[in-house]
Amino acid sequence: MACRPLPVRHRVVTAAAPVQVHTVLEPGSEHPSLGGQYSYRVLGPCCRLFDREELPWPCCRLAWHSKEPSWRRVGRRFVADLAARRCPSYAVELLQPGARPTRTVITLFPQRLGPALQEWWYSRQPGSMDAANGLPPPQPASQP
Repeated sequence: MACRPLPVRHRVVTAAAPVQVHTVLEPGSEHPSLGGQYSYRVLGPCCRLFDREELPWPCCRLAWHSKEPSWRRVGRRFVADLAARRCPSYAVELLQPGARPTRTVITLFPQRLGPALQEWWYSRQPGSMDAANGLPPPQPASQP
């Protein structure tokens, strides 16, 4: 008698929706990391930039399939990082037990910026470079 394989049940994995944030973490506040491995002190919000000079230089290998970067880099050297532009990034000090505080930049990928906060954080408008625009817009009033 031949055995028939049992049907495989596919497990559907659904990711939790990202949390939308409308406020900036206060400078000087301390928070635990998501995994609980360390905590960090927020120094302030920052914009994560991508340095276009770090792109590889063109070469003649066939592996590039004529899609190699150009020798002529036109435009700005530093551009907003596409992977991080919808998430808040902060300059922080990592507070690890038994070690000196280390300054770095972290991006909270499980969080998404609200529309008004994203416009303040990564704006392309010339008026956003005004010195009076140093603070984010006030958070929306919650309806009771």
